Amino acid sequence: MGARALGLVRAVALVGPTGAGKTTLMEAMLAAAGGRAQRAGGGGAIGDTTPEARARGHSVELNVAGFDFLSDRYVLIDCPGAVDFAAEGDLALPAVDLAIVVAEPDPAKAILLQPLLKELERLHVPRLLFINKMDQARVPSADLLGALGAVSAAPVVSQQLPTWKGDHVTGVIDLPLERGYEYADGSATFAPADDLLAQEQSARFHMLEQLADFDDVLLEKLVSDEAPETDLIFADLVRELNEGVIVPVLFGEAAKGFGVERLLKAIRHDTGSPEASAERLGLGGPGAYVIKTTYAGQAGKLAFARILGGALADGAEVVLPDGERSRVGGLFSIQGGALKKIDKAQAGDVVALGKIEHAKAGQVLSLNGSARTASRAVAARPPVYGWAISAKVRNDDVRLSGALAKLIEEDPALSLSREAETHQTLLGGQSEAHLRLTLERLKRRFGVEVATASPATPYQETITGRISQHARHKKQTGGHGQFGDVTIEIQPLPRGSGFTFSQRITGGVVPRQWIPAVEQGVRDAMEKGPLGFPVVDVAVTLTDGGYHSVDSSEMAFRQAGRLAMDEGLRRCGSVLLEPIERLSIYVPSACTSGVTSLLSARRGQVLGFAPREGWSGWDTVEAFLPRAERYDLIGELRSLSQGLGSFEISFDHMAEVTGRTADDIVSRQRGEKAARSEAR
Repeated sequence: MGARALGLVRAVALVGPTGAGKTTLMEAMLAAAGGRAQRAGGGGAIGDTTPEARARGHSVELNVAGFDFLSDRYVLIDCPGAVDFAAEGDLALPAVDLAIVVAEPDPAKAILLQPLLKELERLHVPRLLFINKMDQARVPSADLLGALGAVSAAPVVSQQLPTWKGDHVTGVIDLPLERGYEYADGSATFAPADDLLAQEQSARFHMLEQLADFDDVLLEKLVSDEAPETDLIFADLVRELNEGVIVPVLFGEAAKGFGVERLLKAIRHDTGSPEASAERLGLGGPGAYVIKTTYAGQAGKLAFARILGGALADGAEVVLPDGERSRVGGLFSIQGGALKKIDKAQAGDVVALGKIEHAKAGQVLSLNGSARTASRAVAARPPVYGWAISAKVRNDDVRLSGALAKLIEEDPALSLSREAETHQTLLGGQSEAHLRLTLERLKRRFGVEVATASPATPYQETITGRISQHARHKKQTGGHGQFGDVTIEIQPLPRGSGFTFSQRITGGVVPRQWIPAVEQGVRDAMEKGPLGFPVVDVAVTLTDGGYHSVDSSEMAFRQAGRLAMDEGLRRCGSVLLEPIERLSIYVPSACTSGVTSLLSARRGQVLGFAPREGWSGWDTVEAFLPRAERYDLIGELRSLSQGLGSFEISFDHMAEVTGRTADDIVSRQRGEKAARSEAR
C-alpha cells in the first residue's frame, strides 16, 4: 500500500530534560491534529511502547510518529531526556527542520537546557522553546525568561504573555496578534483588559525590539514610532528563527491540551523546508540520512532514515558512503512501535528501510548513484561508566558477542573492549542505568544473561633497590638433564621507562643462542611480582653464568632466568603502582566547590579550574585521579550537578600507592587469588 501524497513533509524533534513532558506533548499534538493518541504511559499510547520505557516511566529510545495537519505532513521525533539515554537523539538532530525544546516553568531548571541548546547551536538547527506544565507555574514569566536567556546563545523571544488569576496561569496573550486565549477553552479569545494592557504593550514592544536587532526595516518603524504590520512581524519571526538568531518561546500545558493547537500552527508557519535541512547536512543530491538502526526480530535490520532531495521507492538502489551498493528490501512508515509497509516515501519523511545490512546511524544513503557523507558530524559519546561482563552460561559466549554487536550498533553510546592487563571484557556506557537497560534488552530480545563485576584496576609494581642475583636450574631426568646457571643485576628505572634487558657476558659462559631464553625467563617472572602484579620500570643485565655441554638447553636457561628474577624481586623492595588519569570535568559553576571536595575524598589532586570556554556559568575542573576512584564517579558527579556533569579522561602516569591503601589492595589481591585456587 502506498503513502498518501501531501504537501511538505517536515521533521520536528522534541527535546528537553526528563520530566518536562516531551512524550506527553507528542501525544497531545497527535490528538490535536486528529490522530489517535493517548496520554504517555497509557495502554494505547504511541510513545514509550517498549517494556523498558514503560518500566521506567520515561523515554529510553527515540519515538517516531507522524500526523497530517492542514494539508501538510509532520514527523515528530521524541528524543529521550535523561542523560543516560540522550545519545539516542544525537544522530537524529542534524536531520530535523526544527527542534522544540520542552521545558518546565521553573527558573531553577533552566540550566538543564544548556547542554542541549549548545548542541543545537553547534548543529545550526532552528529551535523554539515550549514551556510546558504552565498549570504549575508559580513565578512571573519575566523571571523565567531571564533564566532561559542566560543559557541560550541566541536571544529568547517570548511570543506570548501568560495571564494569571490569583496564583494560577489561565491563558496567554499572543503578542504579535494582540489577542488573548483562555486555557479553559482554547477557542475562546479575548482582548486584553485595561489592567493587562500596559503589561501586554510593554511585552510586545520588547519582542519587537528583539526582532528589530536583526531587521533594519522593523527598527526604522520602531524609531519612527510607526506601528509595524502584522505580516512583517510574523515574517521576521519565521526568518530569524530559521537563521538561528532568535529562540521563540510559547507556553502551554500538554497534558490538558492547552497551547498545543497554537504550537501546531506555529510549526506549520515557522518550520523551515526539508531542502534547508538537506543543505545544512551537505547532501548535495537526493539521499536518505540514517538517524538510527535497529534489529526488529523477524524483520531483520531496519534503518530509520529521513528521505531528502527526492522520493524513495521500495526496491530502489542506494549507495553507502564506502561505495557499496544495496537495494531497499522493504519500506515502512513508523507510528510509535507500529510499522506499516508502504511502496514509496516522500521527500522529507522519516521511514524504516529494510535489508540495508551495512547502514549505520549518521550515514547518508545516496539515491543518485554517487557515494556521499554528511557534513555535520556527531561524535559518539565516550563511555564514562563500565562493567566487566561474561556470559552466565559458557555456551552463550558466541551468542553474547553477536547480540552485543547488534546492541552497540543500535546505541553508539555503548562500547565493548578487552582489557589486556586484567583479561576482562568491559561493557562501557553512560551510567549504571544505561548498562542495566542494555542487559535487560540482552535478556528480552536475545535470551542471553550475563554476570557483571566491577572493572579490575590494572595495578603494577616496581622496585626500589638494586642487587645482583644468582640462580641455577639443575635437574636430572634419567637421560639428558637440565642445566642453566645465570647471574643478573636488577635495578629500578625512572617511572614510565618500562623494561630493558642487556648482557655483559664474556668468555661465552652463557652461549649466545641461549641469552634470549634468559630474557624470556626474566619476563616470565615479571608477569607477577611479590605483590601479585606485573612488574615495570626495571632494568636487568645478564652478567655471568655457566652451562653444561650436554644438559644445557633453551628451556633450562629460561627457567634459570625466571628463578633469578623471582628471588631478586623479593630482595629489591617492591612498591605498588596505580594508574592515574587526567580528568577534565565540566559542571555548572555553582557545583565547582562540590566537585573539588568530591575529588579530594577520592584521593584526587585538583590541578585548577577556570570558566568553561564558550559556556556561560560553567567551569572546567582539571584534576589527577586514580583510575580505581573513577569507575563510579559519574553517579556522584551527576547527583551533585542535577545530572549535568560530564568529564573527559586520558591516562597520565603511574604513581606509587603507600600506607593502608596499598596494604588493602595487596590483601584483596591475595584473597582473590586464594579464592580462585579453592574454586579450582
